[in-house]
Amino acid sequence: METTKDLVAADGDSVAAEGWLGEFEAGFAYVAGRFSRVEPRRQARAFLLGLLSDVDTRSCWQLAEQAGDRTPHRMQRLLGEAVWDADAMRDDVRRYVVDQLGDASAVLIIDDTGDLKRGLASVGVQRQYTGTAGRIENAQVAVFLAYASRHGYTFIDREVYLPRCWTDDPQRCAAAGVPEQVRFATKITLARRMLTRAADTGVPAAWATADEFYGGDRGLRRDLQARGMGYVLAVARNHRITACPALGPQRADQVVAALSGRAWNRYSVADGAKGPREYDRAWVAITPPDDEQIGHHWLLVRRSLTDGELAFYRCWSPRPVGLPTLVRVAGTRWCIETCFQTGKNATGLDEHQVRRWDSWYRHTTLVMLAHAILTVIAARERARAHPTDQQLIPLTVNEIRHLFAKLISSTAHTIIHWLAWSRWRRLHQARAKTSHYRRRDQVEHQPT
Repeated sequence: METTKDLVAADGDSVAAEGWLGEFEAGFAYVAGRFSRVEPRRQARAFLLGLLSDVDTRSCWQLAEQAGDRTPHRMQRLLGEAVWDADAMRDDVRRYVVDQLGDASAVLIIDDTGDLKRGLASVGVQRQYTGTAGRIENAQVAVFLAYASRHGYTFIDREVYLPRCWTDDPQRCAAAGVPEQVRFATKITLARRMLTRAADTGVPAAWATADEFYGGDRGLRRDLQARGMGYVLAVARNHRITACPALGPQRADQVVAALSGRAWNRYSVADGAKGPREYDRAWVAITPPDDEQIGHHWLLVRRSLTDGELAFYRCWSPRPVGLPTLVRVAGTRWCIETCFQTGKNATGLDEHQVRRWDSWYRHTTLVMLAHAILTVIAARERARAHPTDQQLIPLTVNEIRHLFAKLISSTAHTIIHWLAWSRWRRLHQARAKTSHYRRRDQVEHQPT
């Protein structure tokens, strides 16, 4: 019989997969104490292993089948009725990430993502714009905070966005289990809360970055200045700044139009799939408002080499820094986009088939831990890369999840187990069909 070590040795020992289970257990140990009883603790571990397996979707049904449970009830109870604190686990996940990937020059990244949904019962769902679809759709939107260091990048915080149509409807909120004290908060407010939590707990980071939706908010910029954390925040072309006090406030694109050709410098942030990502960059010192005189303020501009498209960033640092530093931080923002892609593809970030407030936070926090474990494994593999591996790209989170599923999460069950689950699904579908027909008949026979 082949073992994991045999499989690794067959490839010249280029992958230390025999240690991945140990890293999984080390990551889970950070959160295990949140479960006072052994049953939910074991179920949470099985849930995580299921997230890292080859199931088609990360629904409670498929995770339970993968884990060897007879029904989905235990997985559903873990997300719904079991006693544990998702926010406390979030703090544990953040501590795990900082302990394993922490770096004083790291960058905090804010962004939101949407999951397309049917119906109106899932917490936070409404017709709203989501970048996932690039248009207005029936969707659930959440704001995330990612941590990016030279070792790797992953999520450390999350908040679901509740539109006013939810917070103004107490009965709808109660039906979805939203706590009574929850009030309407904009996505920017949620972002500021998460940045505050990270700073209050001493997360080592020197910079923050976000897209122009967040970068245009003065309150967020002031929060970061008060913490002494530098920022490179995207802003719109019509964002007003003062580059020349004699001219007063001007649009960012007006300031750039007056720059000479000598103001531009060509930089490559990193190599992409199709080669170096090169852009022309320029920066201009700007005069801040009277109540923001501390530190150093700049406008950073990126110009595409192909079509001349411009992108603008408002920057601040408590001490002088060079243009390469600002360019590096600006280029770090794409890390959270990668986290969204790998979080959804590799760990089921968007596959939460839950409706209630607690269930959403519990599922999302467990997914964050699974993603963090994969990220830490990837960092370990890069650090121990064998000289013969130079002709290969480094192991990615997606590739590690694929190998983890084959070498570690793979389970073997009896034929009776698989047939019993087939019977369970068909029985549940039959009951749902009968219930649907009964409701339709009741509607059709109502007196007019």
